[in-house]
Amino acid sequence: MPNGRGDGRIDLLQESRFWIRIFKEHALFIKLGLPCDRTDLINEAQTLFDELSALETELMARRNLDSRLAQEIAATVSELIEFKERVLRMQIQCEMYANLFPLLIDHIRREAVRFLELLRTGRLTPPGPNLLAELIDTLVFWLRIMREHIDFIRQVLDPSERALVMVLENLETRFSDALETARELRSMSEVRPDYFNRAIRFAEEIEPLVRELRDLKAQAFELLLQCRILSAVSSPLLLDHVRREADKFLEDLRVIRQELQRFESPS
Repeated sequence: MPNGRGDGRIDLLQESRFWIRIFKEHALFIKLGLPCDRTDLINEAQTLFDELSALETELMARRNLDSRLAQEIAATVSELIEFKERVLRMQIQCEMYANLFPLLIDHIRREAVRFLELLRTGRLTPPGPNLLAELIDTLVFWLRIMREHIDFIRQVLDPSERALVMVLENLETRFSDALETARELRSMSEVRPDYFNRAIRFAEEIEPLVRELRDLKAQAFELLLQCRILSAVSSPLLLDHVRREADKFLEDLRVIRQELQRFESPS
């Protein structure tokens, strides 16, 4: 039956290698944005950076992910989530004024929470009775991440970068539309249709959009390295970071498109 649960298993070693590097950089970005008088939080961010760096080194040396290492990863990522939540709570309650968008902290918190679910289930989509809804949920997650990337990049560009800002604004509109469509398709999927050709078409349509954003991020990274762009970016690493996440979305999108084929109506 089309609504049966798909396999959707992932390579947890490769998944962990990718996300632990991302989380290590999250700790660095938070450290760079914290007020200089909050040495307690700066030191905590540095400790998390060191722990995640050690995990990254171990993961790169491994050929498989055993239960002990998986538990260690889960524990460290849980600590990171708690730290992010604490920083965000302090910002929301105006107990600290950091050079960090609160939405950015929420953004990176959501990524860590999702990774823990991947680590727990070993699947791209969580096990459940409605595979179709779970697949579209993954699209919703990634499209929101990509749209927020556009917001963050636009906010740190110098106002004189008008042409690049206009390109980003156009992309933001298109990603906002795609995200809204994904949410609508997710709602429709709750009736558990046997076939949903529109969802298949949607997954096909967004791939070139994601590639366009990925290429723009890569271009902006190169321009920053060449000192040919004006911005308030704290580190060029940030642009490479978001480019890698776009590549990860494209990788996951290929799996989602494969899984969605089971919901194509017979010709």
